[in-house]
Amino acid sequence: MFVGIDVGTSLVKAAAFDRAGRQLAVEARPVHLDVRRGAVEQEMREVYAAVVGVLRVLTGRLEEPVELAGLTGQGDGVWLVDGAGRPVRPAMSWMDGRAHELVDQWLADGTFEAVFRRTGSAVFPGCPGPLLAWLDRHEPKSLDAAAAAVSCKDMVFQRLTGAGRAVTDVSDASMPFLDPRTRTYDNGVVELLGLTHRRGLLPPVGDPIATGEAGGEGLPAGTPLANGPYDLPACALGAGVTAPGDGLLIVGTCLASLVATDELDLTGEPAGLYISTDRPGHWLRAMPAMVGTAALDWVLRTTGARHEELDDLLVSAPPGAHGVRVLPYFAPSGERAPFVAPGLRAELLGVSLESTPAHLVRATCEGIGYAARHCLEAAGLTGSLAVCGGGTRSLGWTGLLADVLGRPLRVVEGEVGARGAVLAAAERYGVPLDAGEWTRPARIVEPDPGRAAYYAKGYAEHLELLATARERARG
Repeated sequence: MFVGIDVGTSLVKAAAFDRAGRQLAVEARPVHLDVRRGAVEQEMREVYAAVVGVLRVLTGRLEEPVELAGLTGQGDGVWLVDGAGRPVRPAMSWMDGRAHELVDQWLADGTFEAVFRRTGSAVFPGCPGPLLAWLDRHEPKSLDAAAAAVSCKDMVFQRLTGAGRAVTDVSDASMPFLDPRTRTYDNGVVELLGLTHRRGLLPPVGDPIATGEAGGEGLPAGTPLANGPYDLPACALGAGVTAPGDGLLIVGTCLASLVATDELDLTGEPAGLYISTDRPGHWLRAMPAMVGTAALDWVLRTTGARHEELDDLLVSAPPGAHGVRVLPYFAPSGERAPFVAPGLRAELLGVSLESTPAHLVRATCEGIGYAARHCLEAAGLTGSLAVCGGGTRSLGWTGLLADVLGRPLRVVEGEVGARGAVLAAAERYGVPLDAGEWTRPARIVEPDPGRAAYYAKGYAEHLELLATARERARG
């Protein structure tokens, strides 16, 4: 029996799999996000308690012992911990927008581009570099009290295993300090961001991913546990996206586009990042847009519609939503892929007294699809495309995405991140698993040729509207 742990932004999950990759059981527990005036934080004690809780319930249901466990979780943000992995202050989420003025400054003075040319990481307000720089200016005592600035899963790994010191992995270290060629921290980037005097807070990089034994909280004592990769590359593993050119679209809270590659290209418009993987010379070109299902959640909530009505709402509005358009950039910290625009905000266009909730909902789903197409093109998609995430539970939206993207979609169901975490752990521990069986898609969704042609024109119009909106955001 194998267990995958996925510590998400709003939901902590643990899933059990048999040796053939069949998902046997899942336990989940929500965790709270404190959102106020651009700040987005989480209480680490609550997150860790949720991890222990779901593991305790899940393992209590299993009839066989746990052979090994893999751990993944949300990336970016800053989780300041003491030497025992306990919180120094609430975690700053990847959605936090307080460092946007710093990013604006770095965009203007060339620091932003200089960092990208060195590491392939386009910094955004919620990634560790800007957040640490913000803390250094506004809360230096928090940094003084911390032993390490880690990511979510690293805190959980240290607590579950009782490890003597914090450790991260190459995937979480990729943004923004890791040199993707040497797989070590680039001290030049640390200096560019004004953080040389805080260099000691960056945790050692486990390469390959660190392993340890569970201490008995949630998992049985002695259970082998592997730390990583974080959720985006874990989902790529769980979806079988490993061949260069193949891609993955994660339709979750964050709309993440990933394309496997064996080439580094640090030219062009700085955006997204290169995520290092456990395979040297192999990366994921990532364009993680800030808002995915969160945009749809807002529109459903605002119109008074329910998630259960989504498919019916999509059917009751035609392609193009009678002229209603949504630029789905709802995040308080703006956008980070396939461009960085901290001041960009969502726009609803073409709305009139004749517009219905169905028009707004369909336009939002179309807008998210256009944003996904933009990201996938920028990431270099040339091969097959897998999709996963909560958004794919809607058959109507999945079909709409196939039409907007103009390509077949390999739909991967279940706890894809947890599945990838187990595959990474099995590789680390030398446990042979059939990756092809573990990552087999549940179904293939083909686009409708007529609607795909219609949306190809709509995508060109989306790019024109976006260019104008970006100009306004810069002003």
